[in-house]
Amino acid sequence: MNDTFIAIAKQWFDAFNEHNLENLLALYAEDAKHYSPKLKIRQPETNGLVKGKDALRAWWKDAFERLPELHYSYTTLTANDERVFMEYIRKVPGEEDMLVAEVLEIKNDKIVASRVYHG
Repeated sequence: MNDTFIAIAKQWFDAFNEHNLENLLALYAEDAKHYSPKLKIRQPETNGLVKGKDALRAWWKDAFERLPELHYSYTTLTANDERVFMEYIRKVPGEEDMLVAEVLEIKNDKIVASRVYHG
């Protein structure tokens, strides 16, 4: 298991749950890509994929403003030399908890791509 990638994943959860955009974005490469089914629904023109820190910032800023109590609780983190696989529970008051899986591809200690899968 790659301990560095596990540490990056834990930093990712800390930043996300604090809704700290700058700390979250600091984990990503400038040209990082992010795919999410929620993104595809909210911004159909993207087909679920955004690229670059400006697009990531806009996506998460919107999510944090719309869902101020959004919180992720990780259940499993598994890493190899290229990526970390994260399983977590998405929690929003008034909504049913959702099981989520996400893969972070990492190069040079920066996230270069992430893909979200809903259970």
